[in-house]
Amino acid sequence: MSAGDSAGRNLVSVDFEIFGHVQGVCFRMYTEKEGLRLGLVGWVKNTYGGTVVGQAQGPAPLVEEMKVWLSKEGSPSCRITRASFTNQRAIDKLEMSGFSTRF
Repeated sequence: MSAGDSAGRNLVSVDFEIFGHVQGVCFRMYTEKEGLRLGLVGWVKNTYGGTVVGQAQGPAPLVEEMKVWLSKEGSPSCRITRASFTNQRAIDKLEMSGFSTRF
């Protein structure tokens, strides 16, 4: 999705933190793939505390779909115990491009 595609859409941004056995199980790679599949933009990274954090932006219904995926599915061998979503807000345009893993 390009910034031009976002005109007139109900765009949102949300921060997330996923708890459980989510490191060492390709969680970031699968999150990046799912974000790209949904046409979202954002990023994902591991924390020193053993969680995975990130941000997703895009049309509200697709961001909601990503939230469900992050809280219930994730990578095949992960065990999600809790998903926290904060700072959800409406945005006028996408604030980044692509969906990437940060280190």
